[in-house]
Amino acid sequence: MEISRAQASKDINAYNADHPDHLFYDKSARTYVMGAGFTPHYIVIDPAEHLESLAAVAKGAPVANADWIIDQPEILRLSLPARGLDPVVVRTVIHACTGKRGLRICYQSMSAETPSRREIEPHALAHDGFRWHARAFCLKDQVFKDFLLSRMLEAAPAGPATSAPEQDRAWSETITLQIAAHPDLSAGQRRITELDYGMTNGVAELVVRKCMLFYNLKRLGLDTCTETRAPQDQQIELRNEDEVFAAMGRKAS
Repeated sequence: MEISRAQASKDINAYNADHPDHLFYDKSARTYVMGAGFTPHYIVIDPAEHLESLAAVAKGAPVANADWIIDQPEILRLSLPARGLDPVVVRTVIHACTGKRGLRICYQSMSAETPSRREIEPHALAHDGFRWHARAFCLKDQVFKDFLLSRMLEAAPAGPATSAPEQDRAWSETITLQIAAHPDLSAGQRRITELDYGMTNGVAELVVRKCMLFYNLKRLGLDTCTETRAPQDQQIELRNEDEVFAAMGRKAS
């Protein structure tokens, strides 16, 4: 929404009257900038959300209200190998999800030497931080499971889906990960770790869908015994690992 210069000047003057010393006019930059005592009064910006917006703008992606972003530093991200995604396969899977249709796919799994033919009924997509998965009902195994999009060599539409997303309990049910600093860290190292992970009273809680549990644990380095790594490398531990691993059908290490 655009406003006139007169209205903008009126709004700034009203703000300065209500909150003195929060803004000052920088003559060299010819704009108002934050003063040393500035604190937000009308909105609270999530720093993580703002950083994601900065990263998106740096990549050239469209971002809502990007015109309000004044400071745009250079941003680097990890260089990761591109995933071999077939655009036709991806489009077909997305159409099946939204259209509640089944698919006939040619799928190469890690457990087989050659590709196999499968009939699946995808209802959603999931990203584990590195790879894209289709969450789908497998007619052969009669269970909901994940299928990597990059391992789908072919995909063709089939008939209407016979399963419903509500039947996928691992998709709809959640579990809370209780994360704490590794007990063998020094007091100073624990304080730093608690700041890094936004912990409150020494614990951070992450609500995770059960179908994403393994991927979350792997990303956090919590999928194996924490004693196999030095505390400075594995800086966090699971407070409720018995509950978490039981949800995966495993015993805690």
